[in-house]
Amino acid sequence: MSRYSDPQKVFSADYKDLLKIEGIHPNIVKLIKEFDDWEPVKEEVEKLKKLKLDLLVLTDPAYPKNLYNIYNPPPYLYITGKITKDDKRAISIVGSRIPDVYGKKVTEQIAAELARNGITVVSGLARGIDSIAHRACLKAGGRTLAVLGSGIDFVYPPENKSLYKEISQNGAVLSEFKIGTKPEASNFPRRNRIISGLSLGTLVVQATEKSGSLITAEFALEQNREVFAIPGNIGSKLSKGANKLIKKGAKLVNDVDDILEEIGGFIGAKNKKKVLNTVQIEGLEPAERLIYEILSNEQLHIDQIIKMSNLDSSIVLANLLSLELNGIVSQLPGKYFLIS
Repeated sequence: MSRYSDPQKVFSADYKDLLKIEGIHPNIVKLIKEFDDWEPVKEEVEKLKKLKLDLLVLTDPAYPKNLYNIYNPPPYLYITGKITKDDKRAISIVGSRIPDVYGKKVTEQIAAELARNGITVVSGLARGIDSIAHRACLKAGGRTLAVLGSGIDFVYPPENKSLYKEISQNGAVLSEFKIGTKPEASNFPRRNRIISGLSLGTLVVQATEKSGSLITAEFALEQNREVFAIPGNIGSKLSKGANKLIKKGAKLVNDVDDILEEIGGFIGAKNKKKVLNTVQIEGLEPAERLIYEILSNEQLHIDQIIKMSNLDSSIVLANLLSLELNGIVSQLPGKYFLIS
């Protein structure tokens, strides 16, 4: 789509022209040229219109930046509600579907405090920790995103119908699965990579040793995101998963400050910027100044900086290092950079 402005042009393009596109496999080109089953596509478009849903594709500028930067982002997302630029400051909260009183209380406290600090809470609309996190965030006046393991028209569990509606009005509900897809067990591991991918870090509150929440934590690690865990009673099965994560190096969380400290650079990008000496800026080399100007509005991933600067990656890296050493630019987890 970066070469063809209109999807229709992709299917009418010459076979040889498609082969020239970097990264496209000949088998994919063959499938494109042989495709003629447009009826299901038309039906899906009609469903989108009828249900008043949005379809966000990977090449859309509004596609969530955090999710875009994982190695296997979904090519499109069905959405009800709205994803905003501020949702890049997000933490996912996951855990047991049957938490105890301690787990419920901790989730409510952390989710509410994150919301008050302008952090979007991401979870999966499931029973237990997921639902508690969504509700606490909404009650505190925050934004929350719910990622489904079913089609976006399939509310699961059914008792969360009113919560689904409230989230869509104060955040967004999203899914990569086609409309009408049922919540099959095999869908949820795929769903979990989106939960972690939308976030700067994942917090596991309570989880058994075989909890699906640990899959989300594994995805977070693979995506070079932070992993947080709430310590629990060593004699409780509900604590074994989180305690094991802490033992392996996850950040132990006693309160919301433990999370904010780790992602502080991302939060600071919105709320404050150091005023740099004019002489310091004027003395920058051309490539340094270009990178500085690119970073002037928000933190960006290294790949985005290279693309926007149109410079060789080695030149960008060398100049970023120079800017870091001079205290002008700071590097954040996941190879993000921002003005200090």
